[in-house]
Amino acid sequence: MSTVNIRSLVKLAALTALSAAVLVGCGKKEEAAAPEAAAPAAAIVVEPLKVAFAYVGPVGDGGWTYAHDRARAEVQAAFGDKIVTSYVENVPESADAERVIRDLASQGNKLIFGTTFGYMEPMLKIAPDFADVKFEHATGYKSGPNMRTYDSRTYQGAYMAGIIAGAMTKTNTLGVVGSVPIPEVIRNINSFTMGAQSVNPAIKTNVVWVGEWFNPPKETEAAQSLINGGADVLMQNTDSSAVLQTAEKNGKRAFGWDSDMTAYAPKAHLGSAVINWTPYYTKAVNDALNGTWATGSVWWGVKEGAIDMVNVAEDVPADIKAKINEVRAGFKDGSFAVWTGPIVDNTGKEQIAAGTTADDGFLGGVKFYVKGVQGQVPGN
Repeated sequence: MSTVNIRSLVKLAALTALSAAVLVGCGKKEEAAAPEAAAPAAAIVVEPLKVAFAYVGPVGDGGWTYAHDRARAEVQAAFGDKIVTSYVENVPESADAERVIRDLASQGNKLIFGTTFGYMEPMLKIAPDFADVKFEHATGYKSGPNMRTYDSRTYQGAYMAGIIAGAMTKTNTLGVVGSVPIPEVIRNINSFTMGAQSVNPAIKTNVVWVGEWFNPPKETEAAQSLINGGADVLMQNTDSSAVLQTAEKNGKRAFGWDSDMTAYAPKAHLGSAVINWTPYYTKAVNDALNGTWATGSVWWGVKEGAIDMVNVAEDVPADIKAKINEVRAGFKDGSFAVWTGPIVDNTGKEQIAAGTTADDGFLGGVKFYVKGVQGQVPGN
C-alpha cells in the first residue's frame, strides 16, 4: 500500500472517531436530524375600503346634507372596520368641486359620492383619471365606465306633502321656495301641486326661486315674500329649515324637507318629506366590497324605503292621514303613480294623455309647470 493511501486511511479514521465523540458529547443519537419546521405563513392583511363623501352644504343644515351624513354614519357603523368613511362639507358647485373630488381620489378613496347635481361635470372629468375608483353622483343623468348615478324619488314625498297642504290651506294658495330650476325641482313643485289638487281642485301654487341649494337668509326672504302674496302653506326644495321657521313666525304652516324638521318649528310643522339614503349607501358599499359594482342609474323611492312622509301633525284630519297611508301603500306595491295622465301644463297643453304613466325618461326632463302653478319656469 502506498504512503498516500495509508495517510488517507489514518485521516479518515481520525475524523470518524471525532464525529462520534461530538455526537455522544451532545447527547445525540447517530440518526438523521429532523427537518426544521416551516415558518408560519404571513397573515393576509385586508385594508378597509376607503369611502368619501363631498357635500354641497354643512352637515348641520338640518336637511339635505344632514340626511346624507346621517346615512354615512349609519353605514360606517354597520360595516365596522371593513370601511373607513370621510367627508368634505361646503363644497361649491364650481371649480372647487373638481379640486376637492380629485384630492379625495388621490388620497386613496376607492368609492366617492358626490351629493349634488352640480358635481356631475367635474366627476365626469375626473373619473377617467382614476380607473380603479368608483364614483357615485347624486341626482345627475350622466354616467361613465366607473361612474354611476343615483337619486331618490323626492317627488313622491312632495305629492304626499301636497295632499296635506291641500286640506290645510285656508287661502287655497300654496307657496314653494325653489332652489335651482332643474327637472328634479320642477318635478317636485308640480307633484306637490298635483297632490294638493287631488283633495282641493281650487289650489294654486306660487314659486319664488333663490338660485341656490343652501342660503338661509335668501330662503327666509323668499318664504316671507310668498306669505305676503297670500300663501298660507309653504314647501321648499332648499336645504335648510328657514322656510319652516319663517312660516312659524308668521303663524302659517309648512313642511320639513329631506330630514325631519319637526324640532325647528313644531307649531308650523305639518309633516316632513324625508329621504333615507342608508339603503342605497348600503347597496353601493356592498357592491364595492363584493366586486359587483356596475355603472348605470339607480332611482329609489317609497318602495325601497328611500322616501317617506313622517311626523304628520296631529291636527291634520283623519281622512287625510288615511289618504296618505293609501298613497304610500300604492307607491310600495306599484299600484299608484303620481305622473299618470291626463296631465296638462299651465298653458293648457296636454303633457301626458289619459291612462298613460310617464316613464323615467319623461320625468327626468320635466321643464314645465302643471296647471295651477303660477308663472313660467325660469329660462323657458
